[in-house]
Amino acid sequence: MTTKDAVLRLIAGLPEDATLSDIMAELYFRQKVDKGREQLRLGRGIPHAKVKARLKKWLG
Repeated sequence: MTTKDAVLRLIAGLPEDATLSDIMAELYFRQKVDKGREQLRLGRGIPHAKVKARLKKWLG
């Protein structure tokens, strides 16, 4: 599937009353998810234990 096909499919799945801002937000979210998946595929992820430690520190 091409990038264009993926974008068209994403837009087609949105409600009929979706605004341009809604579409842009979905595209941005999709871009970030795809980037994260690529980083994981390349072994650049953060181990679960390290994430838990960071969250514990941030959340108090």
